[in-house]
Amino acid sequence: MNIYVSNLSFNVNDEDLKSYFADYGEVSSAKVINDKETNRSRGFGFVEMPDDAAAQKAIAELDGATVDGRAIKVTVAKPREERSNNNRRSFSNSSSRW
Repeated sequence: MNIYVSNLSFNVNDEDLKSYFADYGEVSSAKVINDKETNRSRGFGFVEMPDDAAAQKAIAELDGATVDGRAIKVTVAKPREERSNNNRRSFSNSSSRW
């Protein structure tokens, strides 16, 4: 099961994130997402646990828990939506004179 963790302290790293969930069962991976330009944490990450029951227990018990001074939010991760590469706006029905 893939788990989304948000409101993480900017001091939390991958190993810290993994250790929070390890008490509930095997952790396949734990990744804090970093900003591409600054390489600083963006305050959220993902944890993968192969045992769904252990993952559900971790979600139930860690959601709202205070970690490094912050109340974290823990939920089942939703599939990532495809992003459009076309960032231009369509003006076909606009009143723009250009």
